[in-house]
Amino acid sequence: MNILLWHVHGSWTTAFVQGPHTYLVPVTPSRDPDGLGRARTFSWPASVREVTPEELRDTEVDLVLMQRPHELELAERWLGGRRPGRDVPAVYLEHNAPDGDVPLTRHPFADRSDLTLIHVTHFNRLFWDSGDTRTEVIEHGIVDPGHRYTGRLARAAVVVNDPVRRGRHTGTDLLPALAEAAPLDVFGMATEGLAARLGLTEERCRSADLPQAELHRAMAERRFYLHPVRWTSLGLSLLEAMHLGMPVVALATTEVAEAVPPGAGTLSTRPDVLARTARHYLHEPEAAAADGARARQAALGRYGLKRFLADWERVMTEARS
Repeated sequence: MNILLWHVHGSWTTAFVQGPHTYLVPVTPSRDPDGLGRARTFSWPASVREVTPEELRDTEVDLVLMQRPHELELAERWLGGRRPGRDVPAVYLEHNAPDGDVPLTRHPFADRSDLTLIHVTHFNRLFWDSGDTRTEVIEHGIVDPGHRYTGRLARAAVVVNDPVRRGRHTGTDLLPALAEAAPLDVFGMATEGLAARLGLTEERCRSADLPQAELHRAMAERRFYLHPVRWTSLGLSLLEAMHLGMPVVALATTEVAEAVPPGAGTLSTRPDVLARTARHYLHEPEAAAADGARARQAALGRYGLKRFLADWERVMTEARS
């Protein structure tokens, strides 16, 4: 199949394009958010092709995978009037948990009979009001980075993009107290100057934005993975940390309680409990390594790439029938 999709989420797309199809990724001269082209810092196969809007007009497309509401109009315009869901089979992938008035949040693609709405977690499907639109859950899949955990650095790894702007959503306000229990290394975009914004010393809160390959190496050197997120979809960085063999210390919110089983770390809605586990891992590296090994086995079993691609193959085949 020729599958049209935008480069919206690098880690998720890295897993998706490992399938047996040709993946058409729009690119524009300015490489704006609607035409970024293929990822530059992720390893993608040659089956991912950059195509301009002009080329798409005459390109055969077997399926459109939309991830943002305005892509419906973009796809129709760039495909020369072919309408996703009517003239071309289509699915809509929802990466995020709802925002705003959460119990009553209507999905932008609610009550659509012409496409399937895919959620990445059961939590997201539960909380979005999707009306009569056919919905499916395809849980994340991870390209296995290998069991690389050493935990040689008595520090916590945190991965979050734009922590200051996202604030309470990502638990940024909890970091100062948690940094008293364990020094933090915060990785992600727009993390520069985070320590000063939180009133912490650079030793207690370091930050860096690394390419994925370097990020995995750096994460695996830290003693444990800290996930202080209150409200978001299930972070792929959490699942990558588990694949690396890292134990998890996380708020028991959204889908995390499903993803991290007993023995793979500590989940709690009490930051003081998380801080206690952080101190335990710092002083008991063998316990951290043992919990991390269990985390890896759990992640391989539930979020393996083979299952992920098989689930997508089934749904895409059904969408085209």
